[in-house]
Amino acid sequence: MASPKILVQLDPDSQASLFDAVVAVDSDVDHLLQYRQVEPAQVRDLVHGAIFTRGPKELIHTAIFVGGSDVDRGERLLEQVLDSFLGPLRVSVLLDANGANTTSAAAVLAAEQHVALAGCTATVLAATGPVGQRVARLLVQEGANVRIASRSVERATAVCDRLAQLEAPGSLTPVVTNDERSTAAALEGVQLCIAAGAAGIRLLPAAILDASNLNVAIDLNAVPPLGIEGVEVTDKAEVRGDCACYGAVGIGGTKMKIHKAAIKKLFTANDLVLDVDEVFALGRELGTN
Repeated sequence: MASPKILVQLDPDSQASLFDAVVAVDSDVDHLLQYRQVEPAQVRDLVHGAIFTRGPKELIHTAIFVGGSDVDRGERLLEQVLDSFLGPLRVSVLLDANGANTTSAAAVLAAEQHVALAGCTATVLAATGPVGQRVARLLVQEGANVRIASRSVERATAVCDRLAQLEAPGSLTPVVTNDERSTAAALEGVQLCIAAGAAGIRLLPAAILDASNLNVAIDLNAVPPLGIEGVEVTDKAEVRGDCACYGAVGIGGTKMKIHKAAIKKLFTANDLVLDVDEVFALGRELGTN
């Protein structure tokens, strides 16, 4: 008889995410062990507790999920998890702090249903945030010419420099979007726009959207005022003019599908590390329907 599937949830927040817990239960996990307010210094002992309690052949039935609302802290926890493994004594691990990996994967997968990513020009609004950086990473790796938009040219340039280390087939250009004129300029000649800003911040007014020649507009903000005015939160390939529009809820179905599949995949081996690239590849295998 196989050992029960145990998912260890590491969360740096004061309360471990209920959202992530529900998804874990719905992904057929037998036991969910939640740890909150986790600091990097605590990770080694938690990981060793996971890998020393079962024989090597049984470690396929234990996995780690790194979540929480702070992506930077989640990334530091993931680094500590990987550093705590001892050769074959390891378990599979998924990073999806603040849903950044699954959301960015779902957004890019939605976009490629309407426009060929290789060679297209795309603007990522609020591209210096955790989701925006991941969206830009995926797009440039697919061969898109990506405009990294921010209110700060210095921050946009820093992201371009960081992503340039990937030596991806696409190109990266920093652009400033600190007023309507500069935002309109950032959309000139663009086929795809993805808004990845913080909740409640409008990044793209309806007048600029209407005047653009976009083929696809995707807004990942679900809290009013929405990031792209004129795109509804429930839009899913809703065509307005010549533009296919997606809101956060419209993207959400694919995001949830990927999230659940990623958790299930953890229990197919004991040496998987599912970060943004791996999550995107999994999403592409699943499709977007």
